[in-house]
Amino acid sequence: MKRFFHSIGTLIVFLMQMLVYGLIFGTFFYLFSRRHFQLWHLSRTMAVTMLTFVFVGVLLLIVYGGFDIGKRKNKPIILSLSLATILTDFTTWVMLGIMNYNENNNSSFMLEDPDVFILVYAIQVLFIVILTFLGNYIYFKIYDPEKCILITAHRENAAGLFRAIEKFKLQYNILYVDEYQDDRIYRHIDRCDTVFLHEVPITEREKIIEYCYKNFKNYYYTPEITDIVQANGKHLILDDVSLIASPVKELGVEQRLIKRLMDIVVSIVALVLSSPLWLFCAISIKSYDHGPVFFCQNRVTKNGQIFRLLKFRTMKVDVENYSSTAVDDRITPIGHFLRKYRIDELPQFVNILAGDMSVVGPRPEMIENVYNYTNEIPEFEYRLRVKAGLTGYAQVEGKYSTSPKDKLMMDLMYIENYSFLMDIKLLMMTVIVLFKKDSTEGFQATKEINWKKYMKK
Repeated sequence: MKRFFHSIGTLIVFLMQMLVYGLIFGTFFYLFSRRHFQLWHLSRTMAVTMLTFVFVGVLLLIVYGGFDIGKRKNKPIILSLSLATILTDFTTWVMLGIMNYNENNNSSFMLEDPDVFILVYAIQVLFIVILTFLGNYIYFKIYDPEKCILITAHRENAAGLFRAIEKFKLQYNILYVDEYQDDRIYRHIDRCDTVFLHEVPITEREKIIEYCYKNFKNYYYTPEITDIVQANGKHLILDDVSLIASPVKELGVEQRLIKRLMDIVVSIVALVLSSPLWLFCAISIKSYDHGPVFFCQNRVTKNGQIFRLLKFRTMKVDVENYSSTAVDDRITPIGHFLRKYRIDELPQFVNILAGDMSVVGPRPEMIENVYNYTNEIPEFEYRLRVKAGLTGYAQVEGKYSTSPKDKLMMDLMYIENYSFLMDIKLLMMTVIVLFKKDSTEGFQATKEINWKKYMKK
């Protein structure tokens, strides 16, 4: 029986996706149509509002991710789908108000029936929660965890990747952790479904990948600089010879102009909308210890230029300055709150308006960190090819405690794939970060891994 369900697993996932999307769509239009009869009949209002809902919904699913059961845990799916849904609902609700602004309905624009809007969203979230838990439950009843092998240059260096894989026990079951020099790796690969490669030299990695491809094994590998550059290359035929072209990436004049205009508009809007929060922060910080409201620090931006970064102060006065840890007694009570919701970053919109930073880009590092990271990873200087940013790929997908090399890889992916649409996407995805509990997680001690358990014959 399980083999039968396994054979139609893709169809079951597709049907569940259509079910949840259909219920989200149907809930909105069924409840609103009870007070707006034109949504029941073929009309311009029905056509425009439904097309708005579908178009905006699809775009937001691309940005935030959809009902991808089996690939993500319940909470991320519920969070991203709920956020995409409320933004889609609101946009469609506004469009419905615009369509009803005519001589036959409303003499002025208004957002009608807020009680229906709230009810619609509550029911939609209920459907999302129930079907997400049900969907992942069914998926993992059909599919067993993939049997995995982790191949690395040194086991101890792969601890971070090992712990990341371990967080997804329903998807992956690690059977072996081998160093690439071990002559047993191909025998172990044969017993597994999936291979993870960590910092394996390129020559050896290519041999292993070729073997995986030949034997229908899934594989994942941690990228190096050349991998990121090559991944963004384009296929080129020169006469009759196949080449991969990787031209030097640099923002053109029009791209820099558009990016700067976006920075100015976004920072002005953000400063106006957040002004009440500034007052709250100033009063809260001052009332705690009567110290300064703002914290200024030299940071590095494009081409190694130094600027004074502005933040709300979250630490006690006159404490030693170094990267925060998971349990850090330098942080004040109000500081913990400001850091949790990233409110302490708001003054950086002043830096953006002044041109020191951009809204989207690699985070500006402290001067000493740049020196230290560059000595350890010489390629770290490549992230200084663009202006530092308030948010970015590493901030959206990573954590405060993400390793410098992993942050570098994400920043280079952003630089190599830059587009205005990517900036918009990352800006919208930043909202998700506010709800990620581990996004501001400081550096902390971790338990030792019993490697012998995974060194089987």
